[in-house]
Amino acid sequence: MPHPPVAIFHSLLAVCLITLAANTWSHGDAVDKVRRQPLSAATTDAPRSDLAQAERIPFVDAHVHLNSLPMQLDLMQRWGASQAVVFWGGRSSNESVTEGARLHPGRLIPFASISPERTAYRPHWEGDSKALLQQLDDMLATGLFKGIGEISAVHFPSAGFAETDFGVIGPMMTGIMELARKHKVPVMVHVESTRMADLEQLLQRFPDVPVIWAHGGYTPLFLARRMLDRYPNLYYELSARTWALHPRSPDYTILRDGVRVWPEWLALIESMPARFMVGTDASHRSAASDEMKYASVQSFLAQLKPGAREQVASGTLLRLVGIDPVVAAPLQRPASTP
Repeated sequence: MPHPPVAIFHSLLAVCLITLAANTWSHGDAVDKVRRQPLSAATTDAPRSDLAQAERIPFVDAHVHLNSLPMQLDLMQRWGASQAVVFWGGRSSNESVTEGARLHPGRLIPFASISPERTAYRPHWEGDSKALLQQLDDMLATGLFKGIGEISAVHFPSAGFAETDFGVIGPMMTGIMELARKHKVPVMVHVESTRMADLEQLLQRFPDVPVIWAHGGYTPLFLARRMLDRYPNLYYELSARTWALHPRSPDYTILRDGVRVWPEWLALIESMPARFMVGTDASHRSAASDEMKYASVQSFLAQLKPGAREQVASGTLLRLVGIDPVVAAPLQRPASTP
């Protein structure tokens, strides 16, 4: 069936931005030198074409590292994201995420993190620190945080990110899950598929705790289907899976030609849309890279059937964090951002 005009536009725009981002990645460290400003001071002068202001498919971004509040609000406005789940990045903290959420209640959905990639937190994970779990308990008790994550218990190394490899069923992760159960919030985990057996044990032990698997563990299709069939408390978050190119592996994308989703993936997602959600993995290091990420989400959503599209775009995530989609925050201009 041919795409409607809006879908065609989204796909063409995605191709342009994906190509731009691919060229940016080829320059290596050049990406990391762009827009490295602290949360409280960063601004954005990202390109603003007339095309970028066209109609978008509304969605909730399930995966944002909030390093620049102004840049994030601008991206959301221009790319149709009514709300976003935000947690720390390399240049932010739980405190700065809290500040952003207080300034923009309902628009930014904060998650609390005690992830071991943080230099100060790694020794706590190595020593199975109950004190760190108490910090998380205290943060969740405020009622501000709507979830826990991203918790990178097992994360392959990448530029600027030291490898983490901690027990998925060890004291720290089980302690986090117990707090999620206590406070009735979901947990977003980054666990590589090499430790999927351990993740299965965690899901079995805590069947009442919703677990959002960041990037869907980059699993192939048959493992995605198997995991979702076996564990009703598991949810697939698709950030980085909709990119045409991934800096670590070409196998991570669910696209067959840089734009079109593999029909088998579309069939799986449309058969259980309440188990999938979209995300960008925006981090505000590069305007070109983040533009590509948002364009890729729009292109992906345009390829879903309308009923499934609404669930994957917003319904799944909002339900998990206890927000009524009917009263979800409308798009707002970021001009009044402090």
